[in-house]
Amino acid sequence: MLAIVVLTKNEEKNIVEVIENAHKVTDKVLIVDSGSTDKTVELAKANGAKVVYRAWDNDFSAQRNFALEQVDTEWVLYLDADERINDELAGAIKKELQAPRKAMFKFVRRNSAFGKDFKYGVLGPDSVLRMFPTNAARWEGKVHENPVGNLPVITLQGFLKHYTYTDFDQYISKMNTYSTIGAQNNKAKNKKVSIIKDFVFRPFFAFVKMYVLKLGFLEGWLGFVLCLNYSNYTLNKYVKLKLIDEEK
Repeated sequence: MLAIVVLTKNEEKNIVEVIENAHKVTDKVLIVDSGSTDKTVELAKANGAKVVYRAWDNDFSAQRNFALEQVDTEWVLYLDADERINDELAGAIKKELQAPRKAMFKFVRRNSAFGKDFKYGVLGPDSVLRMFPTNAARWEGKVHENPVGNLPVITLQGFLKHYTYTDFDQYISKMNTYSTIGAQNNKAKNKKVSIIKDFVFRPFFAFVKMYVLKLGFLEGWLGFVLCLNYSNYTLNKYVKLKLIDEEK
């Protein structure tokens, strides 16, 4: 049997749709809420989900690993509140569970932001490892976290549709949050800042990677702006780490 886990904090606008979407493949939906002040919890319970609470501590992996401890099914699948499983992927998941292989499963994810579907650059399609036997993996990384295990990884047919940023303020706010967590994560790993390497070369190559290698230039002016901001996000992680070090 499969349980789908969704992490939430003030997801009132998404919670009903994500639970309904999860019900395409399972009746068991677990919401791990970190202190919503809107109707997220109320709506989740009203739509048949189990809700548990864990205080947010700037650690996505800790939140996801806490969820693993609450799951009582053989399989677990993680779904973000702004993601939706398309029909082809739902069929592939259900087919897999009928005769499950000992493996971890990746999904292709297509991103939509600011009312636009992206094919290239920062928000171009990516793949995310989201489904695995409950006792087969643990999450690592405070941000951009990944489940780590010893099983082979297989990509299923179909895709997740990711309805991400709705406005630019939300995007900038999230990049600021992620750069702070990234700096804290690097500090925990005792990383040190090199001015030339981390303030110059890392941001430069971050831009080149997204704008040139991942064809961000094909997304027009918005693709250019997103690649610049990705470079700035990379810089800010190390600026914040340097400031943390100097405070010590």
